[in-house]
Parts: sequence; structure tokens; C-alpha cells
Amino acid sequence: MKVSVIGADISKNDVSCSPSLVSNIENDLYRITDLGAKCVGLTNITGDDIAISSICEDNLVKKVNSEIVNVLKDNAEDLGDLNGISQDKDSAGEGISYAEAKIRKDFYPDAIILAFDTYGGEGFVKDVANSSLDAATGMKDLTDVSNHITNSTTSIPGVGYVSSDTDDPVIVATVENINSVGVIANAMIGAALGNQNTYLVKRNTPCNLPPGSVIFSATAFMNGNILDLSIPFEYRTRILK
Repeated sequence: MKVSVIGADISKNDVSCSPSLVSNIENDLYRITDLGAKCVGLTNITGDDIAISSICEDNLVKKVNSEIVNVLKDNAEDLGDLNGISQDKDSAGEGISYAEAKIRKDFYPDAIILAFDTYGGEGFVKDVANSSLDAATGMKDLTDVSNHITNSTTSIPGVGYVSSDTDDPVIVATVENINSVGVIANAMIGAALGNQNTYLVKRNTPCNLPPGSVIFSATAFMNGNILDLSIPFEYRTRILK
């Protein structure tokens, strides 16, 4: 099995996602489970970007990814990142973001998903995302992490190509022990926050930061349930007096 994550900016503004956009997409997610996905969710809402995550058998990944894009197109307030998708590698433009990771057989499909939003396409966001992947790699009870964010054209299974100009990455890590979700997630969050001008936000928080900044949300997708990890992280990092 695999978890796949597709992130896109289809909002009518550059700061937030409207309640109607969120509601309309959530109401259409049944279309993905009808194809055979084990579970699907609108896992991350970060500034004006959303991320839909699905868990399915390997042979369904292409079909599920394609239908996720159809759901995005049908509910888009602005086609935005969807315009960058191309079936021709050379004509691909700035588009949707993609991440996938393997899920170990006979384990609950638990995943940690980080989604990033930039206001002006700040180039250092790729380093921020990659530092989180590096932090998770090799940790106890980690199954897999998604590919590093590169400066090259990306092929998205079942969808097409997007160019290296894609600037709001998503990343995912899969975990095979429920007690390790918090450990691995906190390592990933901490690594991201170690970078310049990078801020953790709660799910569905508008991007109220000046250009030159990066925001990200962090969620746990646990057997189909969505947990906003910013809340326990904020609580656990209080300074005790």
C-alpha cells in the first residue's frame, strides 16, 4: 500500500481557503473512496493551499491520483496550480505538489504530512521541506519518507508533469508504531522550524506573514482520521517555570 498526497492552490485569493471551498472538496471525497481507496482526507489546509491525502493499494495509485485532480478541478475557485499540469514534460509549468510513501504490509496506515505555503515562491522552502525529511530518515519505527524536493520536473503518477517552478511542497512519512507518530512528527517539525523565517501554523490558518516567509501545517493521518499536530506541539513546547 501507499499514501499519496496532492497539494494545490485553487483558492480565489493568496492568503486563505474559503469555508465553501473546504466544504465542497470534503463533500466530494467519496469519489476517491468509491474507486477503492482505503481512506482519503483533506489533511492539510495551509494559507491558500490544500492537500488531499489518500491511502490505497499500489495498483490504484494512478487512478486515485487522477480522481483527486478531478475533484480539485470541479471545485476550484481558481484553476491556479492545475494549469501547470501537462502530459508533455517539456511544456509543464508551475503546478500541483506531490508526495508518496510506502506503507508496510499488515500495519495500520499511519502517516505524517507536512504542507508548505509561500507567499512569493520563496526558494528556500525546498531546503525547509528536505530538512524535515532528513530528520525523519532512519528513525525507529519509520517505514518510508517521500522523495526529496528537487529543482527538476516531477512526474505525478496518473496525472502528468509539473515543472521545478512548483513552490508549495508537500512531504509525507509513514510510521509503523502508533507510539512513534509523535516522536517522528516532532523531529520533522523541529527541523523545519530550525530554518530561517519558517513558521508552524494550525490547520486552516490564513497566511498573514510578509513575503520572505514560509508557513507549514503538520497533520497525522491515522487510519483515516486527521489530527492537527500543531496543537500538541504548541502545548509540549511550553517553557515551564
